[in-house]
Order: sequence, then C-alpha cells, then structure tokens
Amino acid sequence: MSELRNKDGLTEEEFLKAYDDSKYKKPSVTVDMLVFTVTDGNEPNYRKLPQKVLKMLMVKRGNHPYIGQWALPGGFVSVDESLDSAALRELKEEVNIDNIYMEQLYTWGDVDRDPRSRVISCSYMSLVDCASLNIMAGDDADDAKWFTVKSSVIKQEKTMLPDGYISHDWVKLELCDDDRDISVSSVIKITGKAKGKTLYVDRQVVESDGIAFDHGKIIQYGIERLRNKIEYTDIVFNLMPPRFSLTELQQVYEVILDKKLLKANFRRKISGMVIETNELTKDVGHRPSKLYRFNPDWNKGVF
Repeated sequence: MSELRNKDGLTEEEFLKAYDDSKYKKPSVTVDMLVFTVTDGNEPNYRKLPQKVLKMLMVKRGNHPYIGQWALPGGFVSVDESLDSAALRELKEEVNIDNIYMEQLYTWGDVDRDPRSRVISCSYMSLVDCASLNIMAGDDADDAKWFTVKSSVIKQEKTMLPDGYISHDWVKLELCDDDRDISVSSVIKITGKAKGKTLYVDRQVVESDGIAFDHGKIIQYGIERLRNKIEYTDIVFNLMPPRFSLTELQQVYEVILDKKLLKANFRRKISGMVIETNELTKDVGHRPSKLYRFNPDWNKGVF
C-alpha cells in the first residue's frame, strides 16, 4: 500500500524533512509551582492543641523583572525536557525540594503576563509536610520563605440575565511572614458569565503589592482548587506526618476550607481513610490522643 501524500504530493517523511519551523513565532514556556503546607500556629497555652495555619512557599526575585518582589518557585522549560521534568528540576534548583507529590494545575497564557516576552506558564500544585524539607534559596532567587496564606472575598456583584447571569467577585489574597514582618498581597477580580449551560470564568489581578507577575491569581486559583479537591480525594494526607490524631487532621481540613466542621460528621466522612494505631500522642500538655495513619486502600472498589 502506497504512503499517504498531502495536497503537495509529499509523504510524511518528505514533509518533515522540508518543514520550516521558523514559520511560526515561538512563545517561551515556564513552570510555576504552588507548594502548600500546614503548620502549627502560635498557641500560648501549652494545654491546648496549637491551631493550624496554611502556608505556601515563595521566592524573592533576585533579578529583573519584579526584582525584590515575591514569586512562585519556577523557571523556563528547556527545549529538550518535559513539563514535569522542568517542574521537578526547578524545585530542586530554586528551593532544594525533590521527591514530592505534584500535579498540573492550569496553564496561563495571557499575552502580556510577562514583560520580557510572550510567556505561557504551566502551573503545578504540591502538598508537603514541611517538617521533612530543608528549604534553601538557590539559582536566581535571593530568598525562600513559607508565607501564611489567607484568601477572602471582599466584594460580590451579580446581575441576572434572561438566559444566565454575570457575576463579579473580588478576592483579597494576603501572604504574611510573621518572623520577618513581611506582608504582600493581591486583589483578584473573578468574572463569571453564565449563558444557558455554559459558564465562562476570567481572573484578573486588579491590585498587587509585592507579588510578582500574575502569580496572585495563580495562587488564588490554586487555593480554590485545593478546597475543592480535599472534599473528594485523599490529597490532604500529603500534608500529614506518618502518625496523626483525628483532631489534627480535622484542623488541617478546617484551615484549608476556612470553616469549622462538625466533629461527628467529619469523623464519619474520613473513617475509611484512616487506620487506628496502638500509639498515643506524647509530650503534650493536654490529654493524650490516639494516633492514626493513612489507609492507602480506602477507595478500592469505588468507581
């Protein structure tokens, strides 16, 4: 059987040999990583379990553009590596992290999102137990720090239309490093347009103080996705140590979801995801609690 030929009479081999890859301008591609963790906050009463706080890793830019501002760890993808490989490489080079859970989050492609050139970024999300990591700034980063993350809606508008609606939510993102009294923020406007069964969502950074590029809206979207995913996956256990109490686990859920949960409902929901051990918490001022571990087989048989 003869090879298929295109309208110019070329086989695929002939076409590829003659192909001119300068025909189209090439955008640059980067990877940006959202690395979340949950740690204990300050609790003056040793008899009480410390409240949890959600934190994420940021790096201080050491070069233009946005020199001196804080950004997500990341960098440019080489022509001979995959996106996943680039993400893992950048984490190791910039903040000394490797061998962690990571998943693609979203691809960002606004034309003017980077003042250097046309840059498309693939963002990744990772959840880690920071106690097992040794963070060090490297590559072109001046510093690397864990920032406490807060995301809250400060204004909402909604207009009903005959076949749908238009909504506007303004979300304030605040990142704070209490140890060094550093605070940066962004305000992201989220526009939703619903027509029939179709929903279009757009995010724009309308204010930014100390956060580089469009990373404010990437972080806000990551928090939104994280809140959704912990409702139906076991992703949250990447934040936990090998042994944990159910109270500690509930606190992690609460700090991510930004709401209080009923103890009985929570324990019923996660009962199949944990396995009770014969160990108890030690060296605590309050009553010792049973310790549990993650059950990796919790969803077997679930379609």
